[in-house]
Amino acid sequence: MYLPAAHSRDTFLTVQVVLLLSDVQWWVNNGRRYLGVREGGSLLEVGKPAPAFKLAGSDGQVHSLKGYAGKKVVLYFYPKDDTPGCTREACDLRDSWSEIKELNAVVLGVSADDDKSHRKFSAKYNLPFTLLSDPWHEAMEAYGVWGEKVNYGRKYMGIIRTTVVIDEKGRVVKFWPKVKVEGHRDEILAALRGE
Repeated sequence: MYLPAAHSRDTFLTVQVVLLLSDVQWWVNNGRRYLGVREGGSLLEVGKPAPAFKLAGSDGQVHSLKGYAGKKVVLYFYPKDDTPGCTREACDLRDSWSEIKELNAVVLGVSADDDKSHRKFSAKYNLPFTLLSDPWHEAMEAYGVWGEKVNYGRKYMGIIRTTVVIDEKGRVVKFWPKVKVEGHRDEILAALRGE
């Protein structure tokens, strides 16, 4: 199905259509097709290759999954820099940094925030890992973490807090959709240890 976005020089109309097909949601927004996960479904499979990505980092470099071959990757998607839950999650990972490094792993945080926001957030909390910007939701869509959310009865599209542990060969080891921050770092460390 193709639905072009209607726009002119002065007006940009957002067209959004949601079609439910089995466990998958397709939607069209501004003429782009998106694929996401309906509750109970997943785009990720343990043992299968993790989707490739190439995103700008808070360190000024471009990061790709391929660039981390030979290392385990903790890829965590979070809604927004410097908000209570996201800060707690980042600080928990920061506090576990030495153990994560000993397990031959790196941490990459992904949100739609820009590099400036990431640098400020990283500096404020002394985060030792890189934060990646995904303003067009490309990696988020590939990992199935951009989807419908509900807050106080209002439905909107947003980032579903998710963590993915990827092995040295780029395969999904474990993933947690709809992460609860409390105790999550222990789950991540257990997965990195192979428990």
